[in-house]
Amino acid sequence: MRVTCDFDLCESNAVCVGMAPDVFELDDNDYLVILDEQVPAEREEEMRQVVASCPRSALRLEE
Repeated sequence: MRVTCDFDLCESNAVCVGMAPDVFELDDNDYLVILDEQVPAEREEEMRQVVASCPRSALRLEE
């Protein structure tokens, strides 16, 4: 499973950064960067919560 972002929808609200700072960060221009798209099996539920918390529904999980 991997996490992706529709950068056209993303407003860099950083909710995901606050929930999983080892996976997401904002760059110097406040654009979202996904540090590791691959989601280990033990973190799938956590990433589902992060994706569901995105205020713009820009994040997705892909099998």
